[in-house]
Amino acid sequence: MKKRVLFVCVHNSARSQMAEAFLNRMCGDVFEAESAGLEPGALNLLAVEAMREIGIDIGGNGTRGVSEVIESGQKFDCVITVCDESSAEQCPVVPGVAERLHWNFPDPAKFTGTWEERLEQTRNIRDAIESKIEQFCPSGCRAVA
Repeated sequence: MKKRVLFVCVHNSARSQMAEAFLNRMCGDVFEAESAGLEPGALNLLAVEAMREIGIDIGGNGTRGVSEVIESGQKFDCVITVCDESSAEQCPVVPGVAERLHWNFPDPAKFTGTWEERLEQTRNIRDAIESKIEQFCPSGCRAVA
């Protein structure tokens, strides 16, 4: 049976979406990932473009709130917050979660500069998330804080 992982960030628009896509692609035989946000917003077009560049299309994904996930009664083995520290502290307790991890990544929505400058910063976040998922896959919810 696959372990279920929920990635959470503020708007479910970039970081959590990228992490969900990477985990499902890289370790989909072992894990089933979903994502949600504290205050769901619209998909971040920088994240959509950065993922498209490496052959992953998240452009059709919707966003949803953590409260929606909790109310649905879904169970997760692990919840991983992928936002900054202060936002992670706002994350509600998800019932039935065995492990809770925090991976601190900057919010692409807060990047400034030209489109290309912001896209380059988003690529850096994308690559950092991919690297973290590569570390996570063999160990699972244990020890990849």
